Amino acid sequence: MNKPLQIVNGTILTPFRMLRDHHLLLEGGTIRCVRGDSELDPKLPTLDAAGGFVAPGFIDIHLHGGGGYDFSDGTEEAIIQPAVAHARFGTTSLAPTTLAGDFERLKEFIKLYNGVASDCRFSGANLLGLHLEGPYFSPEQRGAQDPRYLKTPLPEEYNEILSLSDRIIRWDAAPELPGGLELGDALRSRGILASIAHSNATFGQALAAREHGYSHITHLYSGTSTVTRIGAFRTAGVNEFAFLYDDVTVEIIADGCHLPPSLLKLIYKIKGPSRISLITDAMRAAGTNLKKCRIGDAEKGLEVIIEDGVAKLPDRTSFAGSIATTNRLVRTMVEQADVPLPEAVCMVTATPARLLGLDGRKGSLAPGCDADVVVFDRDINILHTIVAGEVVHSAAS
Repeated sequence: MNKPLQIVNGTILTPFRMLRDHHLLLEGGTIRCVRGDSELDPKLPTLDAAGGFVAPGFIDIHLHGGGGYDFSDGTEEAIIQPAVAHARFGTTSLAPTTLAGDFERLKEFIKLYNGVASDCRFSGANLLGLHLEGPYFSPEQRGAQDPRYLKTPLPEEYNEILSLSDRIIRWDAAPELPGGLELGDALRSRGILASIAHSNATFGQALAAREHGYSHITHLYSGTSTVTRIGAFRTAGVNEFAFLYDDVTVEIIADGCHLPPSLLKLIYKIKGPSRISLITDAMRAAGTNLKKCRIGDAEKGLEVIIEDGVAKLPDRTSFAGSIATTNRLVRTMVEQADVPLPEAVCMVTATPARLLGLDGRKGSLAPGCDADVVVFDRDINILHTIVAGEVVHSAAS
């Protein structure tokens, strides 16, 4: 376990530059150093990058499942298997994400997750902590969130949820709902990321939310309000709020379906790679050949179909999560949004790490960081995934 490993014959990507004629040395589950090939130690084990790229492991801060499982299925296997499945595509860390559903089931899931996270012994991506998406959402911006479970925030409810685990790292809500600002205060007081999501807020309501701890926007343009009229007067929405304030971070589903190239380019131009996190928002069909399934609960969740590389509601009125993997996100930004490869990688490594307060540990190949590494070819197909210094996936195996 955690023996030294040299990764050779690759171009090393840092958040700032691309290094050739260098190799990466891992030791004891951490990055030891990046050094010139003249210092290569012939006695140490090596992994050949085959002329590809060596980058920090990809971090997905918003996904609901994969490999045929949804985190909400309520079993230990349904927490572990998506982490195993997504590791095949370069994800080395992820935040299991819930959705609007029955509160009792949510409480059961949190307790289950506590147990699994306390004994993480499987060959897959790290579990970073819980991301709760909903159920405090605007009906007008619900997307594929089940309308049966939407509600307004009540302190007795969300405080009970928060008391169940110290592993909750993020909660998404529509802050314009009654009690939404108080929820933001409660999250900020606990150091939990509060994110505006499935929200029909006006610009003014979003600005008020910023003052109550909401600092992030969930999947921008997907369930977020834009310019509308109130009476005869135009008013801006969440999208415009996100663009105007530099300290507000955003995430985007860069699967090539949820957002067209024009919007990908616009978001990149305005926010820049240091304020954008790429997310999959993946559901259970990610990494599989499923054509039909359910989003959320395997028995009671909404039925969805898989076509055109994305999940949709059966009436095709809305997307229902994605089947994307993190390497696809990077490929989309490079090929469709004309983003330089190092900056596309930054948006799925350094930026999400910093957003969750993990910079210094993850998202970089700097000495002392966790030895989470991904090796991929020129077409961003994953060759090797390394978690804590251990190879958990190799394309040739």
